[in-house]
Amino acid sequence: MTTASTQRYALTNEQVASYERDGYLHLRGVFRPEEAAHLRRESHDLMERLARRQSIDATWQSARATTMQADTRLLHCHNAQFQSAAFSRLIVDRRLVDPVADLIGPNVQLHHTKLFVKPPEKGSPFPMHQDHPFFPHERHTMLAAIIHFDDAPLQKGGVRVVPGSHLDGPLEHDPTGSFHLPLDRYPVEDATPLEAEAGDVLLFSYLTIHGSGVNESAEARTTLLVQMRAPDDPPTVDTHRSRGQGMMLRGIDPNGKDSGGVES
Repeated sequence: MTTASTQRYALTNEQVASYERDGYLHLRGVFRPEEAAHLRRESHDLMERLARRQSIDATWQSARATTMQADTRLLHCHNAQFQSAAFSRLIVDRRLVDPVADLIGPNVQLHHTKLFVKPPEKGSPFPMHQDHPFFPHERHTMLAAIIHFDDAPLQKGGVRVVPGSHLDGPLEHDPTGSFHLPLDRYPVEDATPLEAEAGDVLLFSYLTIHGSGVNESAEARTTLLVQMRAPDDPPTVDTHRSRGQGMMLRGIDPNGKDSGGVES
């Protein structure tokens, strides 16, 4: 559904300043409603295929403890671009990667993707956390783009953030089980909700504190998270390796390293 274009999708100076100040940027209407609807269908079809073969619930144990609901669920697919070409086209779409380049530099490298479907009524929450503990990097260029394939009003358990929290740098997280910040000091309900519509994209630094609540609505919430970095920002810990990691989404890899393969 997405199409290639030579048009430059640049951020304004005000948008860049807002991201640097707040640690996030909400881009509205990046993708057309019909594109979002197509990608939503692709997402749900993929989840149905995967669920026939394996468990695809990615709920954190700490999230179950928080909600006191043992049956809360979060459907998940890592590296969705290897499951459907629709997502391969999406992650190199200039409407996505050009704004990222304005924040981290002209060369944009993939770290990983995650497709999430929060089922109706009991779709699992995420306790407040930074992404940094999962894959720390030297220069902190790592950011996430959450692409919304359907509307995400407050009752759907959409993303919540703590504006400006990225300026505090890496914080100590609970090392047991899923990394998250102390639940009593960082309740999800106190964070700023970012209600979104289908086609919106939310960008945020991996140092920005964020989380989400339970999907209490009658409809699923469907998003693709694309984690990206500058290719000259090396990880400080060799962890969270991912199939497809290192793929250039925009520009070039100035490191010029061969990723391996069969020699001719």
